[in-house]
Amino acid sequence: MHELYNAANWLIDRHIEAGNGSRVAVESGDEKYTYADMQREMFRVQHALAVLQVRQEDRVALVLNDEAAFPAWFLGSMRSGVVPIPLSTMLNGEELGFVIDDSRATVVVLSAAYAKSLPVIRSIATDLKRAVIVGEPDEVTRKIIYGEMEMGVYSWSDFDDLEIAPTAKTKEDSPGFWLYSSGTTGSPKGVMHRQKALEVTAVNYGASVIDIRPEDRCLSAAKLFFAFGLGNSLTFPFSVGATSILNPAWATPKSVAEALERYRPTIFYGSPGLLASIMDNGVRPEVMSSLRLVVVSGEALPAEIHRRFTELYKVPLLDGVGSTEALHMFMCNRVGEEHPGTSGRPVDGYDVKLIDGDGIEVTGPESPGYLHIRGDSIATGYWCRYESAKKAFIGEWLRTGDVYTRTQDGYYRFLGRDNDMIKIGGIWVSPAEVESVLTEHPDVLEAAVVGARTITGLETAVAFVVPGSGKVLDASALEQHCRTRMAAFKRPREIFFVEELPKTATGKVKRFQLRQQIADRVTAD
Repeated sequence: MHELYNAANWLIDRHIEAGNGSRVAVESGDEKYTYADMQREMFRVQHALAVLQVRQEDRVALVLNDEAAFPAWFLGSMRSGVVPIPLSTMLNGEELGFVIDDSRATVVVLSAAYAKSLPVIRSIATDLKRAVIVGEPDEVTRKIIYGEMEMGVYSWSDFDDLEIAPTAKTKEDSPGFWLYSSGTTGSPKGVMHRQKALEVTAVNYGASVIDIRPEDRCLSAAKLFFAFGLGNSLTFPFSVGATSILNPAWATPKSVAEALERYRPTIFYGSPGLLASIMDNGVRPEVMSSLRLVVVSGEALPAEIHRRFTELYKVPLLDGVGSTEALHMFMCNRVGEEHPGTSGRPVDGYDVKLIDGDGIEVTGPESPGYLHIRGDSIATGYWCRYESAKKAFIGEWLRTGDVYTRTQDGYYRFLGRDNDMIKIGGIWVSPAEVESVLTEHPDVLEAAVVGARTITGLETAVAFVVPGSGKVLDASALEQHCRTRMAAFKRPREIFFVEELPKTATGKVKRFQLRQQIADRVTAD
């Protein structure tokens, strides 16, 4: 008989029972919420769910900014056994409608800024019965959603019952929450996680890798609706009674610098591209003086960016790799054991293996293989995506789709996604390796390399390069830079200079868009 278990009890209630309810759980703008406050906000959500006629294991879509309402609705839903589904606030109404329709959610909770999308969402997601708006929308939107919608629309302020609410009879393997994949390789998929998964990542990564502490103050550029941001801003700080700094603003060098100076966090989570932009925009070293650690994910961190950042800001910088299916990082560098240019070693609690194209395990060093991982935070599957699930979930193992090599001393180096690798003249070329060389040039801010077909049908490498602020790059000089640093067959045969790279909110380059740009150029020619 499995014992009862609920993630919200572990992340919130446990601290109140230990006498730590007065510790600050969330700081957002001028507002501060203690753990006792967050518990009451969870109760409020639970009573609201009852009024909204949401039953255990029903699904609730969340289109919320990084604000106190997010952890309240996320954990309050889980405490009632309801399945919260955080969705990207970058999606438009039509995109949200398709995802919510796919999930069969009956209730959607939106920050006021996204309330204007509700009519479009409802026209597509016909199972939606009710909506809750957090904050006050503008006058025009308010008239539409409160007066013309053929569904129940409520204001979050309508719900004020803070009385103690019971915890649902859930277990470790009960449905916990869903996250939709970012869609960098196709349409988003609903990734289903169990109640216990959050605690697993807190123990495996939060405790053993970053040594999360009650006195920590955590600031994340990645938003809560992504797996990386969920761990950074909710799971890890709440696991030890630390403080999460929730900033609804999108991460730019300016907004990050302002948040670092205002809130003085001890841990900052970002992306390689953001760190490059921070340096390029001249953010002063003293702005980082409160930090004991910086963690990045989303894309492989070039060794040159690691070197420049740590030399300038004098703070440990850890790169690693995770996925929505694994919920957070399963490989990472450790403080004092950083190997720039690698994703580090497996995190405690995870097993890793490389499998070659013939299905045979790669045992020798420096031989490429498809990365497979095993661990207790792995998702239980995809919602209504049978064929995709068969390819990704293989028994206990998750096939990540990443291609890696393992060094002689056990560190793993990213080569690219299985559909990103470029085969030139019969030889596989890693986009990450070419990008690393390009970013070594002092005038290059970022670079992305993709494969493209020549008019003869042969595959070649094409680079998209973002110059540093105020820098003017010359293609011939950059080609010469590459000529002295890599084999001829690896060098990009064409270089495009662009103002920015298309990315997801977690910093992953949308390479399919770059490939489409090349295809469009060929068609135009």
